[in-house]
Amino acid sequence: MWFMYAIYRIFGRVPFRVLLYPVISYYWLAKPVARRASIDYLRRVQAKSSAIGTRVRWHHSFRHLLAFAETILDKMLALSGRYRFVDLRYVGREPVLEMIAQGRGWVFLTAHMGCLEMIRAAAVRHRALKLNVLVHTRHAERFNRVMRRLNPDHSVKLIQVTEVNPANAVLLADFIDRGEFVAIAADRVPTSDSKIARAEFLGEKAAFPVGGYVLAALLRCPVYTLTCVREGTGHVVFFDAFAEKIQLPRAQRVDALAGYAQQFAHSLEARVAHSPYEWFNFYPFWDQPIGRVQ
Repeated sequence: MWFMYAIYRIFGRVPFRVLLYPVISYYWLAKPVARRASIDYLRRVQAKSSAIGTRVRWHHSFRHLLAFAETILDKMLALSGRYRFVDLRYVGREPVLEMIAQGRGWVFLTAHMGCLEMIRAAAVRHRALKLNVLVHTRHAERFNRVMRRLNPDHSVKLIQVTEVNPANAVLLADFIDRGEFVAIAADRVPTSDSKIARAEFLGEKAAFPVGGYVLAALLRCPVYTLTCVREGTGHVVFFDAFAEKIQLPRAQRVDALAGYAQQFAHSLEARVAHSPYEWFNFYPFWDQPIGRVQ
């Protein structure tokens, strides 16, 4: 990441993009699983929404990987404050500003799509927006150090969790009570024993994590989906209402979780139809032999 950022700082965006081609060519050739997963996903998007506009071939997966690589630069520019924030547009932001003014917090459901760091950078610029991002990786503190180096004043925290449970929900409840926001990805199953629900996505059932819904039910707060995708030379952030309150009745818990997972899958379908090259899960998403239905 630092190397790519340095290339941009010294030579600009055009040389940066030129450099990406041999890098992505190597990755595309050396990582057949990622290549096949990309083609499989893009074919499903085309079959569902005709978002690609033509029959999916190998060069579409190359473009998909290229979009991911360029997003890395956008992440660095956003975190360093070098992004042109006049090019950042918001859709559905009014309820968020109202909640901030009232000192209330809620849960954001996100996906591995677009440039979420753009939202983190926007949170830094809006001091009243305190954003806590739950991640399932051991690199959370490492990335926190990157953010502090790029911007020592950032107010976004990455919090490593492997599973949502009452113990860490107590900590997160304090954030919500203080009027802060908690963001959690709802499209990637973190571990082999994670709790999941099966939902139809782009024509076939797939595993989706249920941690976000369990968390929101424990916190008893509203839930929105949050996405930031490229649009022309800038980006657009979408805030969409998901549920005023997550309810998980004991007797219908499995069905309720499956219903929320399906609702999220439908919202994600709408987003990938709008921006098909910006969903970044380069593995056999529909063939995951992991998770246990809860």
